[in-house]
Amino acid sequence: MKKSVKKNLLTACLLLMLGLLTWTLMGCGNTGEEESSVDMSEAGGGNTITVLNYGEYIDTSVLRDFEKETGIKVLYEEATTPEEMYSKYTSSTIPYDLICSSDYMIERLIAEGEVVELDHSKMQYVNNIGDFYWKLSRTYDPENKYSIPYFWGTVGILYNKSMIHEEITSWDSLFNGEYAGEIIMQNSIRDAYMCALKYQGHSLNTTNRKELQQAQNLLLKQKPDVEAYFVDEVREEMVAGNAALAVCYSGEAYLAHEYENDLEYVLPKEGSNIWIDSWIMMKKGKNHEGAQKFLDYLCRGDVAVKNFEEIYYPTPNTAAYNSLDEEVREDPLIFPEQSVVEKCEVYKALDDKTMALYSQMWKELKTK
Repeated sequence: MKKSVKKNLLTACLLLMLGLLTWTLMGCGNTGEEESSVDMSEAGGGNTITVLNYGEYIDTSVLRDFEKETGIKVLYEEATTPEEMYSKYTSSTIPYDLICSSDYMIERLIAEGEVVELDHSKMQYVNNIGDFYWKLSRTYDPENKYSIPYFWGTVGILYNKSMIHEEITSWDSLFNGEYAGEIIMQNSIRDAYMCALKYQGHSLNTTNRKELQQAQNLLLKQKPDVEAYFVDEVREEMVAGNAALAVCYSGEAYLAHEYENDLEYVLPKEGSNIWIDSWIMMKKGKNHEGAQKFLDYLCRGDVAVKNFEEIYYPTPNTAAYNSLDEEVREDPLIFPEQSVVEKCEVYKALDDKTMALYSQMWKELKTK
């Protein structure tokens, strides 16, 4: 039986409109991008932990249940990209105890000495994380000392079969000019350039300036064909039929397919990115004991199931995975086959010169 997704698109839109109306009537508003989205006046004080995560990346009932079970209050904040998380952490006075971020950003923060080693002996459920995911984590945390895998997935192409009358198999579909004005690209530096790099036969972790410039030239040539650069909006845009194809995360592709059966997700034959998001405990944090309790709680099988059913990205938690319906476990949209995964690369942290070049190229691409 097909799993019914908890979130209904129309309901979500209505709730958003109601929330915005209430926000306006209360005289509230966003006064700046860097301003905290929640009241952090209690951060670092008393029996609290301060958590930074991606948007819509946890079942919020998990936060409340943890508070009830432990008496530890969770101050929770969200960010959109790894780069935004890094900026928030490094520029803010907020003492974040925990951050959930992506592989290459975790590697950077570890290298900069901002991450505190975890004590697995104090964690009852940490062994629920499968061996394969600990192995993946070693690409950015070589001794598995600093991070706990949370979700993983791939980046591919989501396309509408009613708008595209061919089977998409390659990144070429983004660059051949056949779908001008019908393409959504990821509004993320590494993901956008990854598509071009893999299409041209390069590693997504290349530091070769010639190869990066080739990717830049391809993306500049493609830009007139791009309808928009999005992150969180990709699923809704594709469900609404506002584009024919989009660069999309596998979990978002699964949810989109639940709303619209004409949507198909593919990992291009040239290979792609396999990403893994993990939790890390930060040096700035004031409650490391409480932070480890929270991480252990997230590793508990029933809690991991709640989060999986909210997010629908592949879970690295074997206890949660084993409790899922067989149909879900065998769905390649959620849990791709090993042969597919082997064609993918994990992002590595890049040196400062390469990141500066990326930033320069990205600015040129977005402002052209």
